Amino acid sequence: MRITDVRTAVVEANYDWTFVRIYTDEGLTGLGESFLAPGLTGIIRDLKPLLLGQDPLDVDRLFSRMRWAASGAGSVAGVVYNAISGIETALWDLAGKYCGVPVYRLLGGKYRDRVRIYADCHAGEALEALSSVMIPRRPRWLPPGAGEAPAGNDPVHGRAFGLQEPDEAYTPEMYAARAREVAAMGFTALKFDLDVPNPHTLDPHSGTLTHAEIRYMVSLVEAVREAVGDGVDIAFDLHWRYNVSDAVRLACELEPYGLMWLEDPVPPENVEALRRVTRSTRTPIASGENLYLRHGFREALERGALDVAAPDLQKCGGLFEGRKIADMADAHYVAVAPHCIASPIGTVAATHVAAAIPNFLALEWHGMSVPFWEEIATGFDGPIIQDGYIRVPEAPGLGVELDEEVARRYAREGEPFF
Repeated sequence: MRITDVRTAVVEANYDWTFVRIYTDEGLTGLGESFLAPGLTGIIRDLKPLLLGQDPLDVDRLFSRMRWAASGAGSVAGVVYNAISGIETALWDLAGKYCGVPVYRLLGGKYRDRVRIYADCHAGEALEALSSVMIPRRPRWLPPGAGEAPAGNDPVHGRAFGLQEPDEAYTPEMYAARAREVAAMGFTALKFDLDVPNPHTLDPHSGTLTHAEIRYMVSLVEAVREAVGDGVDIAFDLHWRYNVSDAVRLACELEPYGLMWLEDPVPPENVEALRRVTRSTRTPIASGENLYLRHGFREALERGALDVAAPDLQKCGGLFEGRKIADMADAHYVAVAPHCIASPIGTVAATHVAAAIPNFLALEWHGMSVPFWEEIATGFDGPIIQDGYIRVPEAPGLGVELDEEVARRYAREGEPFF
């Protein structure tokens, strides 16, 4: 069996969902998904000649082939791995179909039959659609007057940079209402953004927190905890905003609320800074969505800078690399909670890794505001997520396919569709 083609399709959802399909001379295909990045489909096209004529079952060899061929563009990190991760996932899907087994079998078998999901409960109920550089946009398929993007060209994660005014979505009452709503759907783990616009920020560029701002953040956490009680785990994301001392102050203030974790309190490139925060509080600290390969996690794990490792399997190197990261984390007795903002294809792909590792905690779901999240995939008997869990597929490969008729309705203009 030999690879004959590699094609892409992009669907415009809350983020761009970039799908990779690998074709073979025996008629089998494999499907994967890459994390968003500028110029992503072009990178995949550039990698295609490395794959043509190759045996798709040599997954790890092809991974190394792509990695070293792209070394001039950065062989240790960067958007080239977003592309490689989607290709690698498609290779595993193809291998599973060829062997007649689900992907988790190829990763060592499973520890669990279903995977716990933590729901990302970003403030508000409208679709927050973002470009590959986080600029808010209005998807072309939205009806007139719905989901208008904020004016300007500032990244939405710049909302912590003073680019958005505080509004009623970021109040304790709204956070509590949202927590109750999502918990009622059956989820036992929730995550909220904590670095949201508030009236107490003095200098949004400095990475500092005022005392009033910390008290405001504590009020949001307190409201969520009171809303869901002790039977639901809660986590909060800071999106690598703050300096060490203020991150420590905040983390210590949150200790009474029993967080599942506090995510990315400081920028990810400084392991020593992250270690100082982690070692200074009883609140568990999570990070990892911006780390690539097991090599990117090595120092953070060896130095005790992580309580929870959060690799994104659509960009860290793929499913097998995710398994290697989890093994490394397990050697340091660190839990793994994969970051995931993917479509059902990438999310279900991540469940195979989550099923195959012992130290799994929870897998992110970031599709609550996407009206066609369930509709775009086939292969499941009923909803993909049921009572806060995804049942691990038993069909060969990933066990999930793209409904192309649905996907074409939401396809990104200007991009090829397979």
